[in-house]
Amino acid sequence: MDIFGKEAVSIDVGQRLKHLREERGVSMRSLARTSGLSANALSMIERGLTSPSVSTLNKLAGAMEVPVTAFFRIEPERSPVVHMKAAQRTRVPLSRGLWEGLGGELFAGRIEAFMVTLESGAGSGPHGMLHTGAEFVFCLRGNVEYEVDGKTYPLEAGDTLIFAAQLLHRWRNAGSTVANAIIVISSFEEGERPGEFHLASADGAKG
Repeated sequence: MDIFGKEAVSIDVGQRLKHLREERGVSMRSLARTSGLSANALSMIERGLTSPSVSTLNKLAGAMEVPVTAFFRIEPERSPVVHMKAAQRTRVPLSRGLWEGLGGELFAGRIEAFMVTLESGAGSGPHGMLHTGAEFVFCLRGNVEYEVDGKTYPLEAGDTLIFAAQLLHRWRNAGSTVANAIIVISSFEEGERPGEFHLASADGAKG
């Protein structure tokens, strides 16, 4: 039993790595090049012959643009109806904010919804992201600045933005106070988890 009184579940990190790599269509050679690890080391991890260190997992997470928690994620049972109480949200602390799942991670369909809380100056980093589907943003408070396909869209409380998510985009808190925004992503390709792009980018981003 773990400290929360739930049964501990054994996670095969090697199999999770293989699943994440194949899900994104990344070859072992390509991942080796972008992560700085050897293809032989990756093969040994995927086959369960060696256990990766935290440092190695961070390199792999960065190379595949996923949060390191993706290696330990257990795929939840999905439902056609999700009723989530506020206290039940999945909360992931970021270096300069908070990511909160709003039920999309449990829904049996192609829609994800989450809320980000950002300190002043916090952002998704300098490189931007892209994924399939459409993205809807609702600014709850503060000032959130989205850059989509090279054009900047300032959002204040109550403002919204909708765009095709395959356009390169990034965001940041452009104000001097804490900002909140709800982001909804829909119609993405089956098997893709676009929320993880945002989580991976925001965690540790310098704006």
